[in-house]
Amino acid sequence: MSTLSLDEGLARVRADLLADQRLVRAVASGRRRGAVPPWRRVELRWVDLKAGRHLQIVRYDATQAHTANHPVGEAAEEAVDGLLAEPFGNWTVETAEQQLSLRVTKKGAAAVHVAARSGEVPVERGHDRAKDRLLPEDDPVFAALGLADAQGRIKPSRMAKYRQVEDFLRILDRSLTEAMAKGRLRRPTDADPLRVVDLGCGNGYLTFAAQRYLSERRGLPVRLTGVDVKEQSRDHNASVARELGIEATFVAGTIGGAVLEQAPDVVLALHACDTATDDALARAVEWEAPLVLAAPCCHHDIAAQLRGSTAPAPYSSLVRDGILRERFADTLTDTLRALLLRRAGYRVDVMEFVDSQHTPRNTLLRAVRTGSATDDGEYDDLVAAWGIRPRLGELLG
Repeated sequence: MSTLSLDEGLARVRADLLADQRLVRAVASGRRRGAVPPWRRVELRWVDLKAGRHLQIVRYDATQAHTANHPVGEAAEEAVDGLLAEPFGNWTVETAEQQLSLRVTKKGAAAVHVAARSGEVPVERGHDRAKDRLLPEDDPVFAALGLADAQGRIKPSRMAKYRQVEDFLRILDRSLTEAMAKGRLRRPTDADPLRVVDLGCGNGYLTFAAQRYLSERRGLPVRLTGVDVKEQSRDHNASVARELGIEATFVAGTIGGAVLEQAPDVVLALHACDTATDDALARAVEWEAPLVLAAPCCHHDIAAQLRGSTAPAPYSSLVRDGILRERFADTLTDTLRALLLRRAGYRVDVMEFVDSQHTPRNTLLRAVRTGSATDDGEYDDLVAAWGIRPRLGELLG
């Protein structure tokens, strides 16, 4: 990882984007501090049309994709320069030889990471190729989970769940790559697989997809453990694991009571309801887990406390109306969680999990253990000002 000026970093991205012989695929996403780009996501690749080679740019808004093709040369350069001028927070550029990731920091610099590929990847320029998916629709995991039919096609009623799985896998893939590159996460071996625990795993859609992708696509040895309070979930997931031939353990019990033989490398807590997310984060801190991905759900605890407390001046209007109080409680809860994780020695990114059109619960906390705690007193000030007692704060003492 290197830190460059933003102009230097974007110049490196530009060079790869315009390399029509080498570019495999590029994605722009996220936003910079204090600015919002006009598109939720943009994908780029070179295609060969009857009229010659063109740079294909697919821009995604909240509901649909908009595709435009730009001839190689001046037209493509102008299109690329226009995109680089937009305030995207992240660029991922895959070429035949390497993958470059650029993240715009809070200070406006470019954090750039370059990972060499183990073998050269062929460049596909067909105009009508199937959409690039980390796990294709016909992967056996989707049939086993009931998302796909017998022909390996995602059922129309389950397409939103499939998109959610795909978005999660991209975050997981990028997070693992960066954590291993920085030495924050060990590289697993056959003798000591990557230990992944999913706390509040439910029926295991994301659990099994993560295991399948990491083991089959990335070739990483993985040992999976799922914990859920419902015995039905344990029995269902154990059956799916047997069907897929996956080595995994599922237990019925509380998150706080889960006992593991070894501390996990990766902790997942995806849509664990209300304070179950706090229980999961507290266990992750207790285990000193190197990587934590948590998508909170149902922030009832703080919302209930706000109803019974007096808002500090001049913020009473934030909690006067029920719908605004609920939304503010969501934001306040996850803000406090992020502050507590930073105090516990984690670098925390609060990011979009999946587009809100697919699920309203679309916030994800990504925490990477650095061992360097940060505490500016903001957590204590917020708790005192609003007169609340966050569950995670109590669990962490």
